[in-house]
Amino acid sequence: LRGRVFSALRPVLRQSARANVFPAMSIKAAGVRGLKSQPHGGKLVNRMVGEEEGKEAVKACNGLTMELSERQSCDVELINVGAFSPLEGFMNEDVWTAVLQDMKLPGSGLLFGLPVVLDTNRDDLIPGKKVSLTYQGVPLAVLDIESRWKPNKVLECKHSYGFTTLEHPGVRMISMERGHHYIGGKLTGLAIPKRPFPSITPADTRANLPADKDVVAFQCRNPIHRAHYELFIRALDAPNVEPGSVVLVHPTCGPTQEDDIDGVTRYKTYEVLKTELNNPKVHWSYLPYSMHMAGPREAIQHMLIRKNYGCTHFIIGRDMAGCKSSLTGEDYYGTYDAQDLAKANCEELGMQVVPSLDLVSTDQGYTTVDEAKAKGLKVNKLSGTEFRKRLRAGEDIPEWFAFKSVVEVLRAATK
Repeated sequence: LRGRVFSALRPVLRQSARANVFPAMSIKAAGVRGLKSQPHGGKLVNRMVGEEEGKEAVKACNGLTMELSERQSCDVELINVGAFSPLEGFMNEDVWTAVLQDMKLPGSGLLFGLPVVLDTNRDDLIPGKKVSLTYQGVPLAVLDIESRWKPNKVLECKHSYGFTTLEHPGVRMISMERGHHYIGGKLTGLAIPKRPFPSITPADTRANLPADKDVVAFQCRNPIHRAHYELFIRALDAPNVEPGSVVLVHPTCGPTQEDDIDGVTRYKTYEVLKTELNNPKVHWSYLPYSMHMAGPREAIQHMLIRKNYGCTHFIIGRDMAGCKSSLTGEDYYGTYDAQDLAKANCEELGMQVVPSLDLVSTDQGYTTVDEAKAKGLKVNKLSGTEFRKRLRAGEDIPEWFAFKSVVEVLRAATK
């Protein structure tokens, strides 16, 4: 599996490894706070409008509405607030094709990891119409429909994930959850969805970050345990990170693969840990993003999103955004495929990569695998299966593995 997917991504990797032809970092964005990192494309998109303009936009829809799924509502929100800058709406077919084939936006040539599309099975949503997009009955945006097409989903899965088998969760999502047609066009933003967790906009997140320091982004989709904490704290000491910098812990709290812990529980674990750590070097924010489990290409997507949130560096973990076959349990992506693609594209993207350290817990605390071997240290081990077993049974979980506050939240959620 690993060899086949990396072969599928090689053309994109080779093309993206060229010299930085589009130096987005050098573009000064009007109205954007002067952080070290500028938004992708130089300008932070904001599609939100005032109340009166919003009413007029809804009126122009002539009663045409479309109720969104949770995944779709995440994409609408991220477009509206600029997390997907420079996108101003859902991709049209030409943009969808270019991103799939070359991982580039046509015209600007800016890198973009994965398509952002709106799917439907309805026949009345056609170009020239405007539709009010609602979530839980609340209008979030108006879509000015510019295009409609029937996508080649096999091609989309092959380019996005490197695979077309339903054993891959992203392939299942595209094949079984999405509608038969895609519609594209610009959005007029009306409201932010009410969610169980606060989703701070890129503009507000940037306003709370130090203007003169590196900002290292840590992405996760699971509760943070001790090894994760050690990883992102030690990233501040990486050779390419300036002294005195900060880390932005920026978990995705939207839909993910089927067997992951739900977003509300994940959010609660982050909140108790934030209180427990109380570390001024650690900033927290939550991202309403829908995971694709696309491995290398999703790493690029995460990097450009965090660039829009004001980050200068991005921690790339082993097998980032990876997944396993639902039949064989075999990994779809190689351990360092995401790191390799990120390193090949980071200069053009205007972000720096911080590869995650291979850390282990020992009788002398956390250290790298190599140092533990060199010093002959005893390594502490606890498998994920054993952790979940102890969690359900109420048995002791060592603090070198998990924070007590996080364990308490997880135990409460399993009752």
